[in-house]
Amino acid sequence: MSLADRLTFSRLILAPIFFVAYMLPIWFPRHMADRAVFVVVLCWVIFIISELTDMFDGMAARKLKQSSNFGRLLDPFADTLMQLSCFLCFVIDGIFPAFLFLVVLYREFGILFLRNLMLQKGVSMGARNSGKIKTVSFIIAAITALIYASLSRLGLMQAMLGGIRTAVLAIFSLSVCIAVLSFFDYYSVYRKTPAKPADTNPVP
Repeated sequence: MSLADRLTFSRLILAPIFFVAYMLPIWFPRHMADRAVFVVVLCWVIFIISELTDMFDGMAARKLKQSSNFGRLLDPFADTLMQLSCFLCFVIDGIFPAFLFLVVLYREFGILFLRNLMLQKGVSMGARNSGKIKTVSFIIAAITALIYASLSRLGLMQAMLGGIRTAVLAIFSLSVCIAVLSFFDYYSVYRKTPAKPADTNPVP
């Protein structure tokens, strides 16, 4: 794999690591009760590294001219895996409602299905602008949720947590709406893309 693809692939590894790190206080509340600062810092470090690789893989692909169909498909897949891992943590922790996470999950499987249909037409469909906007909105939702979770676990700003959680839910709800709208954008591209003509030459 190219350097850009390796940076992208690293997010596939960081996603389950973030999930395990975030869930440690939930799985082992007694043992992790006095390690709240360590877990919060660890989650932020993993999250920030993940977002940095998302930025640097695109820069590497453009600067080193390493763009490829594989990279165009791997990048949104890695983004989705990281986002879903974060969102699942927040659902389990009671920050995000499960039904909104289910909408996100359906949307992502829908996009995966559309990409497979596009491949049957002979076209590899990478991330569109609507998908990039969705990704940014998901990142903002994850950051705000992680801020809320961090403050809650560290016992900080307790009087303001209710208002912060309301803001987190509003941001996540908006990001889900953006995700649904982006799905229809991808679907419109699929509808407008003609299939490549089949090879009619006889097989020797």
